[in-house]
Amino acid sequence: MTTSPSANWSYPTSIRFGAGRIKELGKVAEAAGMKRPLLVTDPGLAKLPMVEDALSVCREAGLDPVVFSDVKPNPVGSNIEAGVAAFQAGNHDGVIAFGGGSGLDAGKVIAFMAGQTRPIWDFEDIGDWWKRADEAGIAPIVAVPTTAGTGSEVGRAGVVTNEETHTKKVIFHPKMLPATVICDPELTVGMPRYFTVGTGMDALAHCLEAYSSTFYHPMGDGIAVEGIRLVFESLERAANTPDDLIARGNMMSAAAMGAVAFQKGLGAIHALSHPVGALYDTHHGMTNAVFMPYVLAFNRPVIEQKFNRLAGYLGISGGFDGLMQAILKLRADLDVPHTLEGLKVGGEKRELIAEMAVVDPTAGGNPIELIKDGAKQIFDAALEGRL
Repeated sequence: MTTSPSANWSYPTSIRFGAGRIKELGKVAEAAGMKRPLLVTDPGLAKLPMVEDALSVCREAGLDPVVFSDVKPNPVGSNIEAGVAAFQAGNHDGVIAFGGGSGLDAGKVIAFMAGQTRPIWDFEDIGDWWKRADEAGIAPIVAVPTTAGTGSEVGRAGVVTNEETHTKKVIFHPKMLPATVICDPELTVGMPRYFTVGTGMDALAHCLEAYSSTFYHPMGDGIAVEGIRLVFESLERAANTPDDLIARGNMMSAAAMGAVAFQKGLGAIHALSHPVGALYDTHHGMTNAVFMPYVLAFNRPVIEQKFNRLAGYLGISGGFDGLMQAILKLRADLDVPHTLEGLKVGGEKRELIAEMAVVDPTAGGNPIELIKDGAKQIFDAALEGRL
């Protein structure tokens, strides 16, 4: 294996980055005030040696960890309820959110809801609804990403599907930001190629949409631009040479950068991906990857000038058109489906998806106002492969 850099960062929270740093998990959890942490992950990861290794590290530090893994790939409200019940029944005092987006989001929301008395949907990311929470009831969180995509490890929210309405809801509170994050690229080496690609394209979508948003946030733009460069430099290497720790580390950095950047805003890629994921249970990052070029084409009248600059920074000739071709080539080289058909998504729920997309919280960041006709236009293009 090639080596990768190791560093400690303090933005946007305490981050311990580098190969092998999972060995610090016990000390990190103890420093966050945990004696009996609940390690929240997904069922697939729970069976892998990396979870047992993480538990052993915690035990060596004198902690008494327990695993909760009843988490779907797109976490649902009942997963959170079951996790909170396990947290309370086990007298746990903190959460180690361990895994990809599902484990991280579920872990963070379980820690948040552990001391709340109101229903989870009362804390959706709308206005100042987060102020309804009892801050004293939020358990400390340590996050350990095992994929490089969502960036949830440095986020202050979690996405949970409401099973009754089949809609994804963003649950937000500033104190959901983990106290410490361990970014160890070695944990991503065994990730199947499909998920390496899907999560990596999720990171790219976060950066592209943050950069596209017209909200004023120059810091977000700067972080997004470098995140995009890292994806172009490293995603294919990570997918094709799984033990390339420099590429894996670059993708972990890009994922975190995307999540920091999208505090500026997201857009129609996510607004359409969320309902498709909720209705068809598709992989979130891969769904973003399919919608990506069609949304960029839709937004072109507003974003073209910015994308001309972006192309120059990336060393891509041809401005917007050149960058679009580079994205299409990246998708093709990584075996991303060109149309929704490749995700087994048809047009039978077109109207419902458009209706759900325009009210999705991410729609507000799109540089062109996303109305129902526009959402249907993008969906149809993605269904037909028409650019």
